[in-house]
Amino acid sequence: MKLLSNKTAIVTGAASGIGRSVALAYAKEGANVVVSDVNVEKGEETVQLIIREGGKAVFFKADTAKPEDNEALVLCALNTYGSLHIACNNAGVGGPAAPVGEYPIEGWDKVIAINLSGVFYGMRYQIPAMLKSGGGAIVNMTSILGNVGFANSSAYVAAKHGVVGLTKNIALEYGPSGIRANAVGPAFIKTPLLDDFDEATLKWLESKHPVGRLGTPEEVAELVLWLSSDKASFITGSYYAADGGYLAQ
Repeated sequence: MKLLSNKTAIVTGAASGIGRSVALAYAKEGANVVVSDVNVEKGEETVQLIIREGGKAVFFKADTAKPEDNEALVLCALNTYGSLHIACNNAGVGGPAAPVGEYPIEGWDKVIAINLSGVFYGMRYQIPAMLKSGGGAIVNMTSILGNVGFANSSAYVAAKHGVVGLTKNIALEYGPSGIRANAVGPAFIKTPLLDDFDEATLKWLESKHPVGRLGTPEEVAELVLWLSSDKASFITGSYYAADGGYLAQ
């Protein structure tokens, strides 16, 4: 019996990086996966990767910063597979680099809209669907920066801290109804978010991790998969770092 047999899962930001790896891991363990992203081409590519491996998946374009897109995404899951049991709210952006006193207002608004409000909007519609399905598991993708600060990244840090708090509230409010919620905090991972960094910056980032390297999307997906499964049935309201020792310093 696979870990997620007969389960339906939504993964946002699943066109690449961690989101794609989570979607692939879910499908490999038997889940029906609704792959979501604003990038249609890469999102459809994720679906095809799942189908080639014998899994089940559909793509739905959604901008998590829009409440109506989140509602439509959940309706897609229900209309396609009849229920919703799992959600990985992963979609996110990095944002500008600037100190607080110089931070671009439009940059702040965009990062908060996607990285924090987008998670709230997602759960706002996922939770009622999960209640009708008899319960479920939510994994919100935060960051090591949901636990500590990082100079010149105030919007990202604020949003990710907010997601950790929001996750705790879901655990308190819906634990009695059979819904678990946890947050996963990756350190710096080899994803497209780092594509614009030069070699010197990447080397510096590697040095911040005691294991001496950046993480991989697959390593984060393994943690997300476990938290989404019944093997983590007593785990809720918690923050789990996948950080190569970054926060131990």
